[in-house]
Amino acid sequence: MTVSTSSPSGADGVRVVTVDHPPVNALPVQGWYDLADAVRAAGHDPEVRCVVLAAEGRGFNAGVDIKELQRDPGHTSLIGANRGCAQAFAAVYACEVPVVAAVRGFCLGGGIGLVGNADAIVASEDAVFGLPELDRGALGAATHLARLVPQHLMRTLYYTSRTVTAAELHAHGSVWQVVPAAGLQDAALALAAEIAAKDGHLLRLAKAALNGIDPVDVQRSYRFEQGFTFEANLAGTAARVRDTFGKED
Repeated sequence: MTVSTSSPSGADGVRVVTVDHPPVNALPVQGWYDLADAVRAAGHDPEVRCVVLAAEGRGFNAGVDIKELQRDPGHTSLIGANRGCAQAFAAVYACEVPVVAAVRGFCLGGGIGLVGNADAIVASEDAVFGLPELDRGALGAATHLARLVPQHLMRTLYYTSRTVTAAELHAHGSVWQVVPAAGLQDAALALAAEIAAKDGHLLRLAKAALNGIDPVDVQRSYRFEQGFTFEANLAGTAARVRDTFGKED
């Protein structure tokens, strides 16, 4: 199953939404919609006061399933991926309660969109974060990377497709805690439980209030970026670059 939801024992008011799509959690179009639905449902449950976004397998998230796009001779999959990602990112951002992202291994592309919209990030020591979009014939999620690092670093990472470590993001203040991989789930659940110990009504008001004072409309900003992704596809540039995916020496 690509997306599942669970209620961990001993963590009252916490709901865990887990992505498990082997081999690397690069989600197909439907997977992004499923993730959006699961996060919305968890946040809408009056018994839930905090959501943990987690993943199984080799890493947290490797973005969009590039092979699905390559198999489509038209633009249906691209449009679906654009809309699905926008839905999933928006679901995390607009979740009625705080969202804690538990990041292990790689967090790339769409993964940045998810954690950039989360309320808090707990990461394992082996976690790396980046946007390889220019190497994949795409654009987007700079909106969310800009929420994790300063402006000039965001631009350099975007242009170079380089990654940064969890420790580096912790130094910038965007990752709350860095822990050994074996302790990631416990650390994320501990933070979620601390948040969930607050009054549920006040938490929901606080989430709405904090979103309301954000200086950037993240949903509109991301959709603006996606327009350039589609332009690159219409020009043929995206397909040319995307077809090199998996063929690097």
